Amino acid sequence: MAIDFSPVRKREVKIMPFAAQFSLDEVRQAANHSVDFLLDLLNDLTDADVTFIPHDPEANDPYAPADQQNIGWSLAHLVLHVTASTEEYAATASVLARGIDYPAEPRIRYEPDWQTTTQTVAECRQRLLESKRMRNAFLDSFPDQPHAHTRWQRSERFIEIFGELDYKGAYLMGLSHEYEHHPQFVEAKRQALAARQNA
Repeated sequence: MAIDFSPVRKREVKIMPFAAQFSLDEVRQAANHSVDFLLDLLNDLTDADVTFIPHDPEANDPYAPADQQNIGWSLAHLVLHVTASTEEYAATASVLARGIDYPAEPRIRYEPDWQTTTQTVAECRQRLLESKRMRNAFLDSFPDQPHAHTRWQRSERFIEIFGELDYKGAYLMGLSHEYEHHPQFVEAKRQALAARQNA
């Protein structure tokens, strides 16, 4: 099943009350659905397609080197980005579910360099399947009765916008981020196929 995160993104509801409506089985289904969606996008692509840099007038990555802040993200780059983020939130959710409050820092996040890793369709597929296994493993690490009182200590601005994060809210916040990138994946693929056809 897919989850419609638009109420959270439109700031109509905070993430914890939004997350409360879903069972952990439904959360797992939504996590697997996202990976399966991305795997399906790769089916008819070549290695050149996944490294194609699309035009993106909205590109703005303040964490990138100055010469890379306003370039589009290839499909391979997107795969590395969304899996790193989803795994960070899933890992933190596991900590929270086991009864431990987690501070804002250090973040449990690792994203490989998109310019030196994951340059082929097979590598993108492997990374997605690996991430699917990992995000399911983090759900499996939850106790039978997850702790509901623990929180991830985020910034005041984050809490103002999205609310506090318990274990389920944290897991779904990461998944929401991944879902939000789905249209970017679709557009990057469209441009890559168009470039291949015009070559």
